[in-house]
Amino acid sequence: GPKNNYLQVLNGLNLVIEPGQTVALVGHSGCGKSTSVGLITRLYEAESGRVTLDGQDVKELNIEWLRNTVGIVQQEPCLFNDTVAGNLKMGNPHLSMEQMIYVCKMANAHDFVMKLPSGYETYIGDGGVQLSGGQKQRIAIARTLARDPKVLLLDEATSALDAQSESIVQVRASLTRNQSIKSIPG
Repeated sequence: GPKNNYLQVLNGLNLVIEPGQTVALVGHSGCGKSTSVGLITRLYEAESGRVTLDGQDVKELNIEWLRNTVGIVQQEPCLFNDTVAGNLKMGNPHLSMEQMIYVCKMANAHDFVMKLPSGYETYIGDGGVQLSGGQKQRIAIARTLARDPKVLLLDEATSALDAQSESIVQVRASLTRNQSIKSIPG
């Protein structure tokens, strides 16, 4: 992972996460939470040790397959100047309206989307409706869920959500999806 003047960011980390398990990595800024996400998705290569997914070293996995298998929602999600539906379809171009509603309900986004001027057809971003940080994150979480990833990594992705929304997202995600879910709060 990234080095800070010879300082190892991660040293001696040994973590096993079973399918369906929710895990939160908590620690001060700079302790390696985001680096862990980068190592899993091969944004960084481990200088020593191994990072495995289902027992296979991620270095040996096809990177396209890996990034389709692992869904990440960052703290500052990138939304496109498009409709809500268009943004969701960036995660899955074949998404039906029923599936859109399902993933938005999972991400606690459906209710606020339905209050937008044109619902799922409302333009967001430049020239469109300006969403709050929490609303953007919920759309980004829904878009990632639309890809149906086997592993979901939330890298401080719930930081702009209030406690109720955050707990709803985590409970829905962990109880209704057969996935490994790792949540990485601040």
